Amino acid sequence: MVSLLGMPHYLGPYQLDTVQALDCIAGMRALPDASVDIALCDPPYNVSAGGRWQWENAVELPGFGGAWAKTREAWDRWPLADYCAFTLAWLGEVRRVVRPTGSLWVHGTYHNSGIINVALQLLGIEIINEVIWYKRNSFPNLSGRRLTASHETILWAHTGKTRQYYFNYPAAKAMACPEDAGKTPGKQMRTVWDIPNNKTRAEIRFGKHPTQKPLRLLTRMLTLSAREGQCLLAPFAGAGSECVAARRQGLHFIAFETAADYIEICQQRLAAEDGV
Repeated sequence: MVSLLGMPHYLGPYQLDTVQALDCIAGMRALPDASVDIALCDPPYNVSAGGRWQWENAVELPGFGGAWAKTREAWDRWPLADYCAFTLAWLGEVRRVVRPTGSLWVHGTYHNSGIINVALQLLGIEIINEVIWYKRNSFPNLSGRRLTASHETILWAHTGKTRQYYFNYPAAKAMACPEDAGKTPGKQMRTVWDIPNNKTRAEIRFGKHPTQKPLRLLTRMLTLSAREGQCLLAPFAGAGSECVAARRQGLHFIAFETAADYIEICQQRLAAEDGV
């Protein structure tokens, strides 16, 4: 299989368009150097430490669709030093396997975005933009002791020594985003994106991941930075939203996920995309 740029998609022991039941660091070590074109990275944010917060929807809140609970997962709870070492390890592999003409996007919040930023700089990965994903339907602060967290941070970076990464500037400028008050067709896209976090029924039809991203967000990222026929890396596949977005954008993918139940959800979603 050859991409539109004429570069072969050779993924070592892996088949294109598969989700591997592997830890991403071990999985990526088997990938050849410069073997993928774009990476969408949704790592653990390390937010599961601390108290238990939840909302049982006893009182209806405008803009919310049901009960809510703070993410409390074993995979999302790390001592700080271990989390820093983990971040450097997986980002180091991403740097190696993403082509110099490619780029990577990394999701985060105030819990981990500073660590991601420093790790990128330590690894010599240049940050292109910091995107603020404004979530207008963010959950209110229950304690009344701090401001309501209503955004996440997305860092867009590239692996080349020179700025060879792909940016679809015409598409970014022309893009119509009716739900985004900050984006007008014909105007340059800004670094604040007003994209609701709601998932459609189809996106959670087979189950969902506690930190699942909406397809409308991932589709925007791929539209800006990837060409049809290229290969996407999803180190933290979760319920497979990155894989589904790649399929819809005409990209191939290779993904890694350790939880069998999320892999099953991903496979069901991909089969539904193919009409199986």
